[in-house]
Amino acid sequence: MADKRLVVAISSRALFDLDESHQIYEQEGTQAYCHYQIENEDIPLQPGAAYNLVKKLLALNNKISSSTKVEIILLSRNSSDTGLRIFNSIQHHQLDISRAVFTSGSSPYCYVAPFGANLFLSTSPDDVRKALDAGIAAATIMPSNVGENSNEEQLRIAFDGDAVLFSDESERIYKEQGLQAFTDNEQQTAKSPLTGGPFKDFLIALNHLQTEFEGDEAPIRTALVTARSAPAHERVIRTLRAWDIRLDEAIFLGGMDKGPFLKSFGADIFFDDQQGHCDSAREHVATGHVPHGVANENKGGQ
Repeated sequence: MADKRLVVAISSRALFDLDESHQIYEQEGTQAYCHYQIENEDIPLQPGAAYNLVKKLLALNNKISSSTKVEIILLSRNSSDTGLRIFNSIQHHQLDISRAVFTSGSSPYCYVAPFGANLFLSTSPDDVRKALDAGIAAATIMPSNVGENSNEEQLRIAFDGDAVLFSDESERIYKEQGLQAFTDNEQQTAKSPLTGGPFKDFLIALNHLQTEFEGDEAPIRTALVTARSAPAHERVIRTLRAWDIRLDEAIFLGGMDKGPFLKSFGADIFFDDQQGHCDSAREHVATGHVPHGVANENKGGQ
């Protein structure tokens, strides 16, 4: 886009804790849910799993002097009537969010592209899959009890590699032929850049924001946290070099549990395609599952 905005579309259940009201919807139906939301519309909703990420993204606008800005778009299955509580909560928490879509129960994913979103975050795996199929970076925000990151100023985002930043071409070899075949392939193709995955363009947009600042002064820090290890590291490094993309940290774990390392990095959010890695990560940091690639084939709602 001409103004080079970073646009993130987010569902209301990812932004705020709507578990109690959703339980009313599930158990008592739409009418009871509507009555509950209207009756409580002046009671602010508590932060949801992606709240701290949104807060830090919006704070970047106070630090960027150019036309490059961050915008958050709210997409909600609420009606405009029940959505009033959500807008009241946005105002209560002083979040600079002015654009929203309320679909009265329908899937809002079809509005992600018209807004020019670089990223879509939702608690609905179906909506996330549809966005990914449309070529938009998307992730299912997982339940997490993680509090606000102690690193109050800097936004820290961590990514898995294969099937997230990169295509699943190498992961597919690992799944189908085993570790040795994967390692052999990565050594043989070390100088051939990997194809981009669903989050490549989002990383490029983040990278563009980072270039607004000098070195360590950037209020954004990114990390690759991957199960890969040497010698499969070289192709990853050469791929990022070919893309002219900067990642601040690269952690090659060789299959170790990612959670403690993500906590040490201080990630505000971590994106991974494998459910098992996400389950581990969400014990330590906010986590988005990316239902893409070979690890998610024939898994339905997963």
